[in-house]
Amino acid sequence: MPGSTSRDALRTYVIGLCMGSADAVPGVSGGTIALIAGIYDRLIDAITNLTPSSLRRILRTLVPPIDREDTWAELDRIDLPFLMVLGLGIVTAIVLVSRAVHYADTHFPVLLFGFFFGLIGASAVVIGRQVSLSGARHLGAALAGFLIAFGLSGDLTILADHSLPLTVIAGAVAITAMILPGISGSLMLVILGQYTFLSGTLSTFTGRLAALFTGGSAASLVEPGTTVAAFILGAGFGLVTISRVVHRALEVDRQTTLVFLVALVVGSLRAPVVVIGVRKGIPWTVETIAQFAAVAVVGVLVLVALDRYAVDIEADGMHP
Repeated sequence: MPGSTSRDALRTYVIGLCMGSADAVPGVSGGTIALIAGIYDRLIDAITNLTPSSLRRILRTLVPPIDREDTWAELDRIDLPFLMVLGLGIVTAIVLVSRAVHYADTHFPVLLFGFFFGLIGASAVVIGRQVSLSGARHLGAALAGFLIAFGLSGDLTILADHSLPLTVIAGAVAITAMILPGISGSLMLVILGQYTFLSGTLSTFTGRLAALFTGGSAASLVEPGTTVAAFILGAGFGLVTISRVVHRALEVDRQTTLVFLVALVVGSLRAPVVVIGVRKGIPWTVETIAQFAAVAVVGVLVLVALDRYAVDIEADGMHP
């Protein structure tokens, strides 16, 4: 691959694995991993360069007679090989983690969402300590972010139908959050009531896809595959549109935007509680509360350990 070495590609893939693993767990951000790995600016630049006009230029180089040097030069100009290798690592990790999450959601939902509650709460504290509330604008942004997340985290009927349009929206919102340090794409899916549904669907899709090699039916891929395709469509739209809006907001009024984003995280603490008590229908007994709280503490300790020893979460790094 011109412009890169095998070692560079392997490093990018491994970073993608780490980002995907983080993105698949509410409370941890793949954008933070990209920041600490030193590729965040390159990632944002590559996404910004990925425009319809740049894609048309690439397609023109593929019209016979094909000039491979022109093609690679155009690909390198927008850093598409980097995005593809990074994306492959992210997808690999998400597929693997989603299968584990689907199993835990089926057999140990209280433990799973208790752990998520701890991760979310600790991430809000870690990032929030670096954001100051100074003035009516910041207070207004904080209140708006909290109320939006708190409201969407409730048992809203519109968020429970798992329709294809909502899946497209979820993909757009999730991918936007995924590239922001400190904000988890999976957390946005939890808020929208789509996290366990999409994790289970992805697990089903990959399982049936693997089964094709042992005589499985291709027809069984249609239903989960349609949902996965709708999510990817939304993610692609969000990547080239909404993410630009968010980064423009960070550029224009960074501190207010950060206050709003942190408030979203705080308001979303309602989501794991609603999932257990309402969407799962599990009664909040003394035993349930004890299990939920104990695993939440584990989630807090994991996030604190990541912040202190591994990823060094810094809101100051959240810039376009």
